[in-house]
Amino acid sequence: MKRILKVVAGVVALVAVACVGYGAYGYLDALSDADDLRVRADALLAADLGGASLGDERYRQLLAVQDPRFEQHGGVDMTTPGAGLTTISQSLAKRVGFENFTPGIGKIRQTGYALGLESELSKAQIMALWLDTLEMGRGPDGWVTGFHRMSEAVYGASPREIEDEHYRSLLAVLIAPGRYRLGTQDEALADRVERIGRLVSGECAPLDNSDVWLDGCS
Repeated sequence: MKRILKVVAGVVALVAVACVGYGAYGYLDALSDADDLRVRADALLAADLGGASLGDERYRQLLAVQDPRFEQHGGVDMTTPGAGLTTISQSLAKRVGFENFTPGIGKIRQTGYALGLESELSKAQIMALWLDTLEMGRGPDGWVTGFHRMSEAVYGASPREIEDEHYRSLLAVLIAPGRYRLGTQDEALADRVERIGRLVSGECAPLDNSDVWLDGCS
């Protein structure tokens, strides 16, 4: 029995070392990519395509839905209600740090990459890159990538200028862009928009960290 326990302990230790190493690999990759990403982010900010372009209130609403403690955490948040398992920084890491992201063990490298982004880029730069790389679903002329581009494609104006309900619709599709269709009579989308409206107005709150579908606001 003791021998078996030693073998199990050894395997666990090896797995732990491998996980740390794979995470460190992602972190170092982020450091290597940081200069190019910084240039790209600064160009977006100069074009007013960052978080500030949304206005203070709509930026707050975006964070409430996607990553409530984005401005406070260092890339990972496993406790805040509604945050889920993927922060904005981790979401960006999946888009800029991988050619083809595969869930599972890829999450380890994704997290390391996110921590690397946080160490090299400002929150404003991370947000600008994230908004620009978001998969937003199908628009009038096909699949759209980019929060601002989808707003213009469907509603003909920037996210700051569109109606409140339309803005909440943009927020709603982020959780599953292939599931919803903006600009149509989509009952599932309308239900999520209503939940988001109650969330950002303070009428309700997520049940726990995993409540990304906002069952607490149903």
